[in-house]
Amino acid sequence: MIYVVVGAGPAGVVAAEQLRKLDPLSNVTIIGAEPEPPYSRMAIPYFLTNKIGEEGTYLRKTDQYYSSKNIAVVNKRVQSIDTEMNRVLTDDGDHYRYDKLLLATGASPSAPPIPGIDSPGVHNCWTLEDAREIVRLAKPGASVVLMGAGFIGCIVLESLALRDVKLTVVEMENRMVPRMMNDVSGNMIKRWCEEKGVAVHTSTRAESIEQAGGGKLRVNLSGGTSVDADLVISATGVRSNMQFAVDSGLQADQGVVVNEYLQTSNEDIYAAGDVCQGKDFSTGEYTVQAIQPTAVEHAKVAAGNMVRGHRSQHAGNVNMNVLDTIGLISASFGSWMGVPGGESAELLNEDEYKYLNLQFKDDVLVGASSLGLTQHVGVLRGLIQSQTRLGEWKDRLLKDPMRIMEAYLSCAQAQADPV
Repeated sequence: MIYVVVGAGPAGVVAAEQLRKLDPLSNVTIIGAEPEPPYSRMAIPYFLTNKIGEEGTYLRKTDQYYSSKNIAVVNKRVQSIDTEMNRVLTDDGDHYRYDKLLLATGASPSAPPIPGIDSPGVHNCWTLEDAREIVRLAKPGASVVLMGAGFIGCIVLESLALRDVKLTVVEMENRMVPRMMNDVSGNMIKRWCEEKGVAVHTSTRAESIEQAGGGKLRVNLSGGTSVDADLVISATGVRSNMQFAVDSGLQADQGVVVNEYLQTSNEDIYAAGDVCQGKDFSTGEYTVQAIQPTAVEHAKVAAGNMVRGHRSQHAGNVNMNVLDTIGLISASFGSWMGVPGGESAELLNEDEYKYLNLQFKDDVLVGASSLGLTQHVGVLRGLIQSQTRLGEWKDRLLKDPMRIMEAYLSCAQAQADPV
């Protein structure tokens, strides 16, 4: 069998390794668009803060790793898929035949449609090349404007704060990380950042970027104010890298559409990771979950299904985010915003930056979010993923959500020792 994996991020590498394991005599090729060894974008913040060198971002650390596994790695950009001839065409006119193809092409930053977004000194923080430019420009004392305080933006924020820059954050929603935190906890993160010396503007958008003289940029904000900067970083969202797949006739929506086997509308082509519109465990709906744990799980399931005799359905991934914002840990799991007809419990200590929110459907925990509390992270995910019926513990948790560990242990014991 000939397997081709398009994409050299975590999903692509894990899929290639799984294919080699399950089909030792096969031909496995990874095609990655960047001129780098396969690396993890999630490691870039550590590179920005000098905790690791560039090689520390590489997914596999030895020079001969891929050749030792008989996995070919090609640094080219795929332009199209010839679904009739079962081959992918690259930007240099070359082609690679496949029996089974996996699309693990990830996502790319989406630039806000504002004047000046293409100015020199405006960068994303997505690739190693982006990171090199940020390291060059974000010197201690430099003025930096970060557009976007979502999950990606707040990861970048942490790194910039550690570089000792003068940082201003602009977020158009009314709170930070709005897709994983509610109004209460999102604004607690804002206050925490402000106490650490970061200027945070929520409910604010950048209207334009212009040259301000002296090598600086001026970011003009809604409301009439402006901020001068040595560096502007855009972290306003990402979109799936699926255009060539669409042009090749594959069905797509938010991402490339797949079935329960992570198989696309073409029976020989599968998808995984940020490009894949896969199943959400909590809702049963098919959405793009742009997080690394989902990408890795997709890769394992898709690779297994690409190999003859290894057929398994994808049960869906629990939506999960864990974030460190200048030392304040936040997390959200499952349907953290609640479900129709559900109940919730909340614990709040603003002075100590502690928050816990539990969301129930009947006596099952379906979602949770927390701030400044790390001891319950595994328990929250475990209860949601196992869909454990809490029984009388549900009412106890409505009164005191901090008893979640007791509830978990009690329910686990009851399952282990049924009457």
